[in-house]
Amino acid sequence: MRREAAPGPAADRVTLARINREAYIYFGAGATVAWQMANPGVGRGVAGHSATLERPLERLRATMAYVYAVTLGSDAQRAAVARHVNRAHVPVKGPGYSAFDTGLQLWVAATLYRGALDVFHLFEGPVPEADRDALYREAWAFGRTLQVDDSRWPPDAAAFDRWWHAQLAQLSVDDDVRRYMQAVLHGGHAPWYLRPAMPLQRFVTRGLLPPPLRAMYGLPWSARDERRWQRFTHWAPKVYWRLPKVLRHWPAKHYLAQVGD
Repeated sequence: MRREAAPGPAADRVTLARINREAYIYFGAGATVAWQMANPGVGRGVAGHSATLERPLERLRATMAYVYAVTLGSDAQRAAVARHVNRAHVPVKGPGYSAFDTGLQLWVAATLYRGALDVFHLFEGPVPEADRDALYREAWAFGRTLQVDDSRWPPDAAAFDRWWHAQLAQLSVDDDVRRYMQAVLHGGHAPWYLRPAMPLQRFVTRGLLPPPLRAMYGLPWSARDERRWQRFTHWAPKVYWRLPKVLRHWPAKHYLAQVGD
């Protein structure tokens, strides 16, 4: 939890573009995937069909291109990633799940919005009340590229919070999904130059997840972890906001350029 204001762009209105332009969103990637896979249908689909373990960089590139195109891209770029996602989802179906199930798609889109809130809170603080509803409505764009009509979303940010908490009772993780998620957190076949960052990524993922979800995935959390987490949440924003803007925004610029028009 933030204890003081960071030297970030606190005076700007909070938008998804502002959040997702910042490289700090990568700290929330593991937790967002964990939330997604805790929905049984999504978990079975990802564990059974995703190439994340075999080709982690390729999967990361596809996911981030989608996030950046939806929140920072042009209409043409959003249309391009929507076509790509639709093609990739065609074979993703099995007992109890389909990648074209709008209920599952809504859950995935909702986790992208919640993940943005979590990392913003970590690095900048809570979203101002005046910005909450406008920011939430922007998140509906995640659903539009996944065949989710705007009418499927709860009407405002407060209603979404109630809906989100109601979903928690329906989450569950089976052994296959648990093993898959733990393998993802250990890097799969990630290249050697990314492996030194994996322990920090695992730690931040565990820190961002609530205790019930940690338990579902068999992820430990000790009193020592909690002390380390408190130190991390105090120092990480201070270090991050001292990075040059060109570095903080480079991943967004890089991946969005690969989408094309």
